[in-house]
Amino acid sequence: MAVPALSETVLPRGLRARFLEGVNGLRVHVLEAGYDGEDRPCLLLLHGFPELAWSWRHVMPALADRGFHVVAPDQRGYGRTTGWDPRYDGAPASFRMLNLVRDALGVVWALGRERVAAVIGHDFGAPVAGWCALIRPDVFRAAVLMSAPFEGPPARPFRPRDPADMDVALARLDPPRKHYQHYYATAAANPEMWRCQQGVHDFLRAYYHHKSADWPGNRPFELAAWQAGELAQLPRYYVMRRDQGMAATVAEEMPAAAAVAACAWLPDAELGVYSAEFARTGFQGGLQWYRCGVEGIGRAELEVFSGRTIDVPALFVAGAQDWGVQQVPGALDRMRQAVCRDWRGCHLIEGAGHWVQQEQPARVNAVLLDFLRGLAP
Repeated sequence: MAVPALSETVLPRGLRARFLEGVNGLRVHVLEAGYDGEDRPCLLLLHGFPELAWSWRHVMPALADRGFHVVAPDQRGYGRTTGWDPRYDGAPASFRMLNLVRDALGVVWALGRERVAAVIGHDFGAPVAGWCALIRPDVFRAAVLMSAPFEGPPARPFRPRDPADMDVALARLDPPRKHYQHYYATAAANPEMWRCQQGVHDFLRAYYHHKSADWPGNRPFELAAWQAGELAQLPRYYVMRRDQGMAATVAEEMPAAAAVAACAWLPDAELGVYSAEFARTGFQGGLQWYRCGVEGIGRAELEVFSGRTIDVPALFVAGAQDWGVQQVPGALDRMRQAVCRDWRGCHLIEGAGHWVQQEQPARVNAVLLDFLRGLAP
């Protein structure tokens, strides 16, 4: 039986949910705010991992109130969007980056639009937004990348960072370590998180807490190089112990009941929307994105765009306490100096970790509206 759209009883003021049919083989579940129409510029919001369209719930009403038609899909592999293969070895190539861009383009067309005023992506949604703006600047007229710097197309000559080499180097450390993306690419990752001892709800509570500004260890600094010894300085949710999965890693940082009750940016009822969806679907859809990156699935076709830049207006937003900004040494500098030709600035927002648009939505909304006001009509 088909899963219905998210209930109105759950949605905040001004949000509604529906499905878009026939989008690159998907039935896409979207949240919307504002009203569509030729006089309403459209914004496309792309979430990351492990998130949903729901992650934009505090942003969408503020943008809609300023005259935008705001649309956030559950991306391929997530939530109530269907048509993707949930098996580890089912259809991993369908999650390659160029096909994710095709999904985003399909959403725009399914809305009856020729273009959007901006594409805004958070976490793994940020590289999708970056590629959208780089490949189709006629459709995606501006880009906001959040939490994950975008390094652009593979450089010439094609010499990617080899995740297998890094995995060997991290394994030689004392204690032995592994990179979270390498772990996410394994067949073990989904069952270890989905069927973890603490349950999906508590796993997500600990995961969100561990990467937020609430966790005192999130005090980022610039790493010197892409080397095992340097990466070992990252928190364990990025460079993990060799003998632990992610559920066990974050369980050690589970906040106390009083801290959970005091968490204003993610009350338990709102976390429950995430946990109910991931308890139903598992995590494999989102993990396939990482698998494509680690295994190089679809990389060759991205090499076609080597040397291309993002030429539309571009902005970067992240939490000041977000290690994601620094996890790839030099990525932020490469983005603003070489990749984005119409650079509109970098905003690191105090009091926010990785979940910037949820932890500090008022500040994020102010930054986004200021950026959008500066765009050509």
